Order: sequence, then C-alpha cells, then structure tokens
Amino acid sequence: MREPISRDSASPRELAEATRRLDSALERLEAACAAKVSTATRGAPDQGSPVALELAALESDRARLAAELDVTRAREAELEAAAAAASQALGRAAAEVRAALGEGEGEDALKPDNEKTGGDGVNEEAA
Repeated sequence: MREPISRDSASPRELAEATRRLDSALERLEAACAAKVSTATRGAPDQGSPVALELAALESDRARLAAELDVTRAREAELEAAAAAASQALGRAAAEVRAALGEGEGEDALKPDNEKTGGDGVNEEAA
C-alpha cells in the first residue's frame, strides 16, 4: 500500500498520480458494484440480506471515494494555478534582475573590490 499524500506537501505530479490511481480504483469499484447489482437482482434478496448489505457498503464507499476525488481534483487545480503564478513571478523577477544589471555598471559592479584590480594590483577604475 502506498503512503498517504499530504495535501500541503504534495507536488502536482504526486497529486496527478494519486488522482489517476483513485480514478482507476473507482472504475474497478463501479464494475464490482455493477456485477453485484446484476447478481443481487437475479435473486431479488431482501434489504437485510448479506448481498444487499454488501451492495450498500460498496455504494457508500463509492460515494466517499467520489467526494475525495472531487477534493483532490480541486486541490490539484489550486496547485497548478499556484505553480503558474509562481512561474510568472519568477520570470518577472528574473527580468527585473537582468534589467537592473544592464542599467548598472555591468558585471564588474557585482565583483568584490579585490577582483576589480588588474594584474598589477591597481584598481583599474581608480587609475
């Protein structure tokens, strides 16, 4: 069994994989429910029979899993939107840094004073 995924620490890729696994589990559950319904309706069991109780439990599980899937998909959409916003903000910040470097004294302005000297130890800007 896989480790549970925390909503706060899950990456979009992990959420997408969890969503895929949940979809697959729901499909299998629905197929099992359909088979049980088919079998149960042939024998027309009463409401208290083991088959009817198991069917009710399966339907309850399916409803719970569907609700969890909806929450997971909503969280995935939130994370994707946050990732897109972060990417845009990072792009803007990088552009601002590039613009600031272009407007300053160039790459030499970022170097410590001891690296601005020429080979003879004299600061080229001061000379």
